[in-house]
Amino acid sequence: MQGKSALSRAAMFAPLEGGEKAAYYVYQLSNVFIMLYPLFLKVQTSSPLFIAGLFFCVLGMVVLVCSTLAFAKPNQSGLNESGIYSFSRNPMYIGYFIYFVGCALLMHSIILFIAVFIFQLTAHWIILSEERWCRSKFGSQYTHYMKRVRRYL
Repeated sequence: MQGKSALSRAAMFAPLEGGEKAAYYVYQLSNVFIMLYPLFLKVQTSSPLFIAGLFFCVLGMVVLVCSTLAFAKPNQSGLNESGIYSFSRNPMYIGYFIYFVGCALLMHSIILFIAVFIFQLTAHWIILSEERWCRSKFGSQYTHYMKRVRRYL
C-alpha cells in the first residue's frame, strides 16, 4: 500500500452521486483556472499583504508535504490515521486551500480568491463522496476515525 500504490490511490475519485457530479466538474474547472490564471498576474512585493501571502503559501506547502508523506504510508487496512491525519481527515484539501489563499494574497487578486473559494466549496462535495466510499470500504474502523478526527480542523 506504499510507494507506487499511493499515486493510484491519490488519483482515484470516489463514486459520485447526484449533485456531486456537477461539483466535480466545477472543482476540476476551478483547479485549471487556479493553475493557469496566476500566469497572467504579478506578485505584489511592495504590499503589506506580501508577508501574509508568503506565510500562507509556505504554510500550505508544509501541510501538503506532511499530508502527502503520511498518505503514502497508510496502516495495514489502507486507512491513514496517523501523523497529520490524526488532526484532520482531509489535510491535503486544507493544504491546497491555504496555499491558494496565499497565492491570491501575493497577487492581490480577488478573482483568484473567488476561484479558491469555489474550489473549496466544490471540494467539500468531493470530500463527502470520499467519506461515503471510505465508510463502505473500511466500515466501523472509518466510523470510529470520523468520531475521533474532524473533517477539516
